[in-house]
Amino acid sequence: MTVDPGSPRDEARAPGGGVAAFDVAPTDTLRDRLRSCCAAETWVEEMVAGRPYRSDAALYAASDRATAGLDAGGLEQALAGHPRIGDVAPAHGAHGRSAAWSRGEQAGVATAGADVLGELAAANAAYERRFGHVYLVCAAGRGADELLSVCRARLDNDPDTERRVVLGELAKINRLRLGKLLEGR
Repeated sequence: MTVDPGSPRDEARAPGGGVAAFDVAPTDTLRDRLRSCCAAETWVEEMVAGRPYRSDAALYAASDRATAGLDAGGLEQALAGHPRIGDVAPAHGAHGRSAAWSRGEQAGVATAGADVLGELAAANAAYERRFGHVYLVCAAGRGADELLSVCRARLDNDPDTERRVVLGELAKINRLRLGKLLEGR
């Protein structure tokens, strides 16, 4: 029996599926899933248009290129999908899966004391005043003290340097979330 690529039956053949399922997923379904990884529509469209990838390495490389190529509007969209470090939800709302992943990635902040959380909130506010957007950092596996220290150090960056740092952090987060997506989480 032949199954059309992109049909629900084909997707079911590769549960959790990895890149094989990603490559044949129905376009609208894939767009929705990709928005959980990155809220920038240009990133989502580039990832959909680049199929088939056929390997994790090709998928991650495409994600890195699409992330690096975000213009100011795309970066703003991407950042709107991320909560402040220490917050439970993004300031501008986000897809449910994305919000759950953010909570997991920021798990190291959950055990911080009130004093550190207060300092982190103040550092977030100072960062937003300086750069005009949320402080983005790949928080997975990092504690509140480390994230606070990183934020304070980045306050010394000039805007161009910080934009490059933010795109690098976003690329790490996108890779992490693509991995979760490929695993079916």
